[in-house]
Amino acid sequence: MTSTDSGSTAPKPPAKDPWDLPDVSGLVVGVLGGTGDQGRGLAYRLAKAGQKVIIGSRAAERAQSAAAELGNGVEGADNAECARRSDLVIVAVPWEGHSSLLSSLTEELSGKLVVDCVNPLGFDKKGAYALTPEEGSAAEQAAALLPDSRVTAAFHHLSAVLLLNPEIEQIDTDVMVLGEVRADTDAVQALANRIPGMRGIFAGRLRNAHQVESLVANLISINRRYKAHTGLRATGV
Repeated sequence: MTSTDSGSTAPKPPAKDPWDLPDVSGLVVGVLGGTGDQGRGLAYRLAKAGQKVIIGSRAAERAQSAAAELGNGVEGADNAECARRSDLVIVAVPWEGHSSLLSSLTEELSGKLVVDCVNPLGFDKKGAYALTPEEGSAAEQAAALLPDSRVTAAFHHLSAVLLLNPEIEQIDTDVMVLGEVRADTDAVQALANRIPGMRGIFAGRLRNAHQVESLVANLISINRRYKAHTGLRATGV
C-alpha cells in the first residue's frame, strides 16, 4: 500500500531560512533622483561596496557631473536612460515630483524591480509631519502608477549626511523592506546588506508602507533635538 493509499501526507519542506538571500552583486542599480543628497548617498555607498550604479537626473549633464564627483565607477544619465539600463531602480526623488516622474517612465520601468524610498512629508513652524497620499503611501502610489513593475519600499530612514561622509566606514542601521513578492524583498534585503553596517529586514506588505514612511518625521524631530543622525535597529532578530 502506498503512502497515498494509507491516507498519510508527505512531510512539509523545511521553512526557508529568512537570512538565505540571493547574490545581487551583478545587478545594475539605477538611482532616480541621484543628484539629490539621499540619492547621491545611496549611489556612493552601493558603488563603494562594488555595485554597478547609474544615477539619473532630468538633465544628463547634471547626472554625469554628480557621478564624476562620487567616483567608484558611478555613471550618470538622464532618468529614462538610467531606468532602461538598470536591473533594479531606486526612486529617491522629492515627494513633489514623485508622481510626475514615475508617470513619465512607465515604459522604461516595465518589468523592473523598483525600490521606492520616498517619504511624503510636510513642514511648518512645528517641524516635519507626515502626509497621506490618496493611494495610502508613496510606495502604493508607485505601484499604482507602475502596474508592470515589481514595486518594493526600502531605504527610508537613512541619513544622507552619514551616507555621503567618506570618513564613515559603516552605516549602523537596519533597513525595513516591504513588498508583495518574497523574491523581490529578498533581493532588496540583499542589496541593503551590501553596505557595511546595514541589515535589510522584511517589514510587511506595501499596505504597511505608510507608517514606515511617516516615521521619518519622528526621526527628523529626534535629530533636531539631539543634533544626531538617527538610525533604526530591530532587536531580537
